Amino acid sequence: MAVSRRRLIIGAGATTLALAGGAGLWRVTRLPRTAANPWALDDTRPADVRLDAFRHAILAPNPHNRQPWLIRLEGSDGALISCDLDRRLPETDPFDRQIIIGFGAFLELARITAAQRGVRMEIMPFPGGEPQPRLDTKPVARLRFIPDAATPRDPLFAAITRRRTTREVYDLTRPVPDSIARQISDGTYTIDPRQIAAIRAITMAGIKTEQMTPRTNMESVHLMRIGHDQVDANPDGISLTGPLMEALKLAGQLNHKALGDPTSSSFQTGIDMMQDIYGSIPAAVWIITPGNSRLDQLEAGRRHVRANLRATMLGVAMHPLSQSLQEYGEIAGLFKNVHDVLGAKLNERVQMLVRIGYGPQVEPAPRWPMETRLRA
Repeated sequence: MAVSRRRLIIGAGATTLALAGGAGLWRVTRLPRTAANPWALDDTRPADVRLDAFRHAILAPNPHNRQPWLIRLEGSDGALISCDLDRRLPETDPFDRQIIIGFGAFLELARITAAQRGVRMEIMPFPGGEPQPRLDTKPVARLRFIPDAATPRDPLFAAITRRRTTREVYDLTRPVPDSIARQISDGTYTIDPRQIAAIRAITMAGIKTEQMTPRTNMESVHLMRIGHDQVDANPDGISLTGPLMEALKLAGQLNHKALGDPTSSSFQTGIDMMQDIYGSIPAAVWIITPGNSRLDQLEAGRRHVRANLRATMLGVAMHPLSQSLQEYGEIAGLFKNVHDVLGAKLNERVQMLVRIGYGPQVEPAPRWPMETRLRA
């Protein structure tokens, strides 16, 4: 009987785990020490409500976990939010649409947190004008924090530090009830097996296209942090951690060179594993905006993080399926297909497509401390 590439690779990792002893076992079972610290917010709130808002806002979901936000405080009640242009994704996100969606999520978490303290956060988006076709050094938003006892508290605040993006295989034997999917979404969702099958086919083709297109694949490979030491040193990008990943790294089976080489076993196994993950879609929700302006993109980010927080409170896992919505040439056919399948009309734009379901508990994504995002 033929032995699959995946079994060979995982077998090598399992062998390394079995043989590891003493310091070796400690090394392969270690998790990052400091990368998750920003999620462990204590009850001692900063006196400056802006800092409280931003220590929650940096936990927002964002593409490839690039955390592109730069924060500049103004006076006693203002802030300018800008983009670190070195943290964009020019190959898979050539017009910075996904980066802006991440900023929409960032601003919404800041707003929810300020409201919890009886402070209204006013947002002036793109005070210097909407940047086109890409982001520039002008602010994404100017904020003002205004004490206002009438500001309503948002119950989603309680889910901010518990929110996760679950990039694992979901349990296909456990369907998501229609009532749950409806609560999570803004009304655009499906649990219909036929529509799910169409979404699955497009998604799996999309992830394979991204992996098999050298420049888009290498954009991800360069951002992979392999093992606890790399994640702690650079708590952004794509984290590959846990005992198996550490063991494969120690065995020499997992490294950047292999992940970028289409002829390597690691590369081929990665494709197989990603197909399993992205193919497990019990239900799907999506976000459509009337157009594709920068304001539409910010709004999509706001709606996405709120859906993620609602899912968290309902005990449902969530994971974006972004590949077919990207704007590089090789994906154009799938881009059209997914808009057709999801019912987008005329100039409408599908900004987010997300799978929801029941999956394993996962660790929070690594984060740079808020202080590293502040600028004088």
